[in-house]
Amino acid sequence: MPADPAVPAGPVAAPAAGRRRDLAAAGAGLVLFAVVAVVGTRIEHRTGKLHAPWPPLLATWDPHVGPGTPAAVAVAVLAVGYGPRLAERLPWRALPWAAWAAAMAWTWSLALVDGWRRGVANRLTTRNEYLVEVPRFRHAGATLRDFTHHILIGSPGNWNAHVAGHPAAAVMTFVGLDRIGLGGGAWAGAFVITTGASVAAAVLVALRALGTERAARTAAPFLVLTPGAVWVGASADGYFAAVAAWALALSALAATAGSRSRRAAAALGSGLLLGLALYLSYGLTLLVVPVVALLWSTRTLRPLPLLLLGALVVPVCFTLAGFDWWDAYRLLKIRYYQGAGGDRPYSYWLFGDLGTVLAAAGLASFAGLRRALAAGPGALRAPRRPSEPARPSGLAGLGRLTGFSRTSGFSGPSRLDPVLLLPCAMLLALLAADLSGMSKAETERIWLPFTLWLPATAALLPAPDRRAWLAAQAVLALLLNHLLLTYW
Repeated sequence: MPADPAVPAGPVAAPAAGRRRDLAAAGAGLVLFAVVAVVGTRIEHRTGKLHAPWPPLLATWDPHVGPGTPAAVAVAVLAVGYGPRLAERLPWRALPWAAWAAAMAWTWSLALVDGWRRGVANRLTTRNEYLVEVPRFRHAGATLRDFTHHILIGSPGNWNAHVAGHPAAAVMTFVGLDRIGLGGGAWAGAFVITTGASVAAAVLVALRALGTERAARTAAPFLVLTPGAVWVGASADGYFAAVAAWALALSALAATAGSRSRRAAAALGSGLLLGLALYLSYGLTLLVVPVVALLWSTRTLRPLPLLLLGALVVPVCFTLAGFDWWDAYRLLKIRYYQGAGGDRPYSYWLFGDLGTVLAAAGLASFAGLRRALAAGPGALRAPRRPSEPARPSGLAGLGRLTGFSRTSGFSGPSRLDPVLLLPCAMLLALLAADLSGMSKAETERIWLPFTLWLPATAALLPAPDRRAWLAAQAVLALLLNHLLLTYW
């Protein structure tokens, strides 16, 4: 196996300066979270305008344990103790499946800390959730054609917050489950947990397809023990994150597969899922950032025509059914400011939303992002000829560029390190969402399609430090889930 540019070959002692900078990055994340928590609490107690009982998270202070507590602790201990070794030794074909299974165990156990009903079965049945509106889709075609007439708060029979705030595919997913006999909160909760946990597998598939199998193996335990699992179980955004993650994984396969038929199938599949993602959440239009980054990383446009063709399928189907995405989004922007979105101060949530990234991505992600951003400028140096050897830059050889695609139509290096590029693209998408002002609060779940990729940067951390960072991820998730009662 060729040396993986994302992970230094052989045991490398972490330089003291690098370790201090990693700790400083994680510490800065903690300070940010603490500041926005203290400031937010004062604002909420004084004005109530944040509409978040425990800012910056939508949660209440409620120390508790539950039936999932022993399982969550056991999964954390086993994953920290044996996860890195298993990820290194398992055959590749087994690793994504093992990561998916382990992520499910972690997510289920965290959800059950709140008990079966409160943690899973009743999560998606509250007044602002999708299942409340499912009975209104008895005649789905007519309801879709009439969908936009019920978005604004003043309209007759207006949709609840989540149905109004998302394109129609979000609620139609649960309508579909109901039609096949899987109706009700228990099945809905199981569905979002099962699909959401697959994000870990999708990220591994994407990284390996882009030529960084060693980095994928190193990142696997961090992708499993992500604190974001607290909100994957059970919110519909975990399902949205899975659709987005597999769309990107198939894009990576389409850009790198050797067989023309495999490239075509992967490109069409990726486009189909990207189109679905756009009709699950308006915010997933920002997936264009990691898609462009991925194609730029591989220096090829070959998948683009079939990807765009696949991406038309879902929009065409919903448009023919009578749902107008553009009109719905226009009305949503009005509805957003009719409700809590119009009351929540932009000046606070501009920083408060960034605080939620620490809660969902974890301390190791902040340390890994620090290394990714430090190595980034070296990876983006001037293009070189294909005959020139790749020159390492940044920390421990990060940013090394390998290979060249003669059919790509691009000049310069063929592949930028995806462990650097993809998480940084996700971070850029998060910043765009934050600046837009359309994601004020609740971003610990809304941004899951982006934050669940950030733990992959832990592959950049020095080997002697990784187990401690992995333990920090688990401890943060356990504290969040046991000290707070989250709304999801």
